[in-house]
Amino acid sequence: MTSEFDDDSQDLSRYQVYSRREIVSLLRAVSTRNQLVRMQANNGADAVITSILEVDDANDTVIIDRAQSALTNERILESDEVAFETVLENIRILFFASNVYSCVHDGRPALSMAIPESLIRLQRREYYRVSTPVAHPVRCTFTIPSETGEISDTITVPLHNISAGGLAVVDEKKQIPATLGIVYDKCRIELPGGAIETRLELMNIHDLKLTNGKTTRRLGFMFVNIPNAALAAVQRYITKLEREQNARATGMA
Repeated sequence: MTSEFDDDSQDLSRYQVYSRREIVSLLRAVSTRNQLVRMQANNGADAVITSILEVDDANDTVIIDRAQSALTNERILESDEVAFETVLENIRILFFASNVYSCVHDGRPALSMAIPESLIRLQRREYYRVSTPVAHPVRCTFTIPSETGEISDTITVPLHNISAGGLAVVDEKKQIPATLGIVYDKCRIELPGGAIETRLELMNIHDLKLTNGKTTRRLGFMFVNIPNAALAAVQRYITKLEREQNARATGMA
């Protein structure tokens, strides 16, 4: 399954949960603790912060709060797949829905979906990826070696997301040689607090079809021996992004 929330540097299949009882329990815990849930549709073109209102095991239904925008709700309802991401006790939880429907919950408009047959539960905090801003993108510059090992070119592309374990970039023009396992040295990431440099190993390649019919490429990389100071800068940036997202979700931004 290709999704906005596929982890770009790890195989997630071993973290899959299929137990119905466990899935219902986890989703109810997210609901009762009022955890924020990130909902994305149309390959990430539509993204909102929402919450789980109810998990009805008897009727095989999860009730999700609607987006504030009517247009966004329409696009979510029309999407072939909707992805959800949340964190419960520092555990990253991902689940997906092929169909989302309009409904009414406690007299108010809401969204509903079937209880997922499986979900992904990641117990390592470093796997939690945060989407980077589109309006003011963070950029990463790759040094591309020639066949002789000398530097032949540099390519700068925007980040798609970032975690303490790695990052994903958007390579619209498909300029970066995409061979799984290749390691790029001296990659420069222009974080708002200052640039860092590290090695990046290519772990995953996603060619995505956009809603306008065009295609784009997303490359997932894992940090290789990232310096402690650079990792600390990444973690500070992730914390900053999370605070900004939470502030927007609560109307405080």
